[in-house]
Amino acid sequence: MRFKIKRNTPRGKEEKMNPASIIKLMSAKEQFNKNHPKFRAFIKSVFSRPVEEDTLIEITVVRPGENPVTANLKVQKTDLELLAELRELIG
Repeated sequence: MRFKIKRNTPRGKEEKMNPASIIKLMSAKEQFNKNHPKFRAFIKSVFSRPVEEDTLIEITVVRPGENPVTANLKVQKTDLELLAELRELIG
């Protein structure tokens, strides 16, 4: 059995993901959630309601011995569908 994952590809074809890959991904997600429970709670809190246009999302990455790197984006109307899909995935 294979699951179809709809996504835009260079040739416009649907890609397929096999069940073993899905199980592996789910296992990795569970381990990540165990390792970082506060992050999961943060994401659930942020996506507990729809993200609105003009919301600012900012992320900073700090690697050991390096300066922080920060990026941000202002949510546009065209981003709302993707963010709604992510919200559904998080549940």
